[in-house]
Amino acid sequence: MEPYLKALVETKYCPLWHDQDNKPTPHPSLTEDTKCQLLIVGGGFTGLWAALQAKERVPDLDVILIESTFIADGASGRTGGIFEADLGHGDINSDYHFPGEADRIDELGCINFDEFVASLDKYHIEARFEGVGHMQVATRKHHITPLRKRYEAEKKSGSNVIWHDQENIRKKINSPTYLAGVHYRDRCGILDPTQLCWGLKKTILSLGVKIYEHTPLTAISPQGTGMKAISPGGSINCEKVLMATNAFRNPLSQIQKSTIPVWDYQMATEPLNKTQLDSVGWKNRHSMADRDNMFHYYRLTHDNRITWGGGGSVCYYYGSRTDQGVADPQIRFERLSKSFFNTFPQLEGVRFTHRWSGIIASSTRFCMVPGVAFDGRVSWAVGYTGLGVGASRFGARIGLELLGYQPSDILNLQFVQKKAMNWPPEPFRWFGVTMSRHGMSKADVNNGKRGPWLKLMDRLNLGFAC
Repeated sequence: MEPYLKALVETKYCPLWHDQDNKPTPHPSLTEDTKCQLLIVGGGFTGLWAALQAKERVPDLDVILIESTFIADGASGRTGGIFEADLGHGDINSDYHFPGEADRIDELGCINFDEFVASLDKYHIEARFEGVGHMQVATRKHHITPLRKRYEAEKKSGSNVIWHDQENIRKKINSPTYLAGVHYRDRCGILDPTQLCWGLKKTILSLGVKIYEHTPLTAISPQGTGMKAISPGGSINCEKVLMATNAFRNPLSQIQKSTIPVWDYQMATEPLNKTQLDSVGWKNRHSMADRDNMFHYYRLTHDNRITWGGGGSVCYYYGSRTDQGVADPQIRFERLSKSFFNTFPQLEGVRFTHRWSGIIASSTRFCMVPGVAFDGRVSWAVGYTGLGVGASRFGARIGLELLGYQPSDILNLQFVQKKAMNWPPEPFRWFGVTMSRHGMSKADVNNGKRGPWLKLMDRLNLGFAC
């Protein structure tokens, strides 16, 4: 048996982050009709941050949060836990979609990052946050020049970045695949995503928020001057609703059309011993990613495991599937394992203990999509496209301000006001996404040369070339 296959033999299908002794017991589901002033739908990052910020802005506000399964079960509890200040998926993307606002979006991202970290300290949330920065590496020759240009632009703008040539990068992290790298040292870090969710849950409960888990939203409609939300166990009459469902099913078609669920797959190794760690290096513990279109992302955990995700395993399934039938395909984990040992061949013999999957909510503008409906009584922030760990807190802020809770001038930004183009219906949706994915994979092994399809997508700014 190939070593990369042998490493998968005893893996457990479960997010590493869920498999912890301090996992809280879910709260009971809703079993009777009730009411509140603000209803939050979704118990992931956006919903939890929205509940916290709502109570900070209006301490006596009556808030209910409902979650269809349990807190941190969705995308928020299945991320890599890589935390960055970016809100707009890079300056190039921001410049195209929101002309003239890139600097302001960057500034807001930095403020959001700092406030995020301050909240962890204020509420004693033990999210295992490490402000260690992020490293992007060139693993193919055609990566080096654009990576160097990016480094020079960041350095010129005053960013705290370090360039590593091939000799130096391999001293820092020992991989035969590394040709160069840039270490971004400001406002980037790693954390444990479920510990964050569980810490936020504990905090909002202490502030008076009521939580009902295993309470899916089945319908929503106007009710007098407010809204009525229906779940299997009862209805909730409320003044306003903040939707924090991201790519999962939602009764509002506006939200459903603005995002698609893209499946991503991850694995975690057993804890590495000192000899194994020394063979890799990685003393700074920063998160990592390569520069491929279909890039891998990885990091060290608090107990020195390596989590490994992304690459060619990322996939969209026809019909926007979110069911468990596509959650555990063996071939995708085999592909991940093979790429892992190509990167770190010195770790042959290390086994993976956990494998899992989760959904990235992708928008056509590759960053968050806020919106409002029912004359300002319902708002949402969805579609973070891989940036949800940090950007979800800002999305929650926008959602609250769109509902009228201490609105500020950020509501005037194109970032908030400009509507995102909807994804096309099937089969055009599947065809377009699949063609783009295959085109990006082909470009990765063809010296970065983008074929006719990707060139068309680039002209429409749908090629994710930022």
